[in-house]
Amino acid sequence: MLRIKKDDQVMVMVGKEKGKTGKIVRIFPSAHTAVVENLNVVKRAVKKNETFPQGGYVEKEKPIALANLMLLDKKDNKPTRFSSKVLKDGAKVRIAKQSGETI
Repeated sequence: MLRIKKDDQVMVMVGKEKGKTGKIVRIFPSAHTAVVENLNVVKRAVKKNETFPQGGYVEKEKPIALANLMLLDKKDNKPTRFSSKVLKDGAKVRIAKQSGETI
């Protein structure tokens, strides 16, 4: 089960993008990776086609392993570990370990 979801604010903890933050755009559950907005951007060569009539180079966001990402606490905007809790009404929420706030 994935505990990080689309539109979560995360910080990269390892690699060339270490310390940078962004919003998760897309998640690949089978590969345990996620695409973070404007992070891990690479250039790829593209042949001429209908979408790119002159061809050339395109900048593309590549996935980052979920193990290298940490959720940001909404209260102090710092990376935090989190746990899950089931409320009385049956809703499942994520709670930041440091501040106790719901994510």
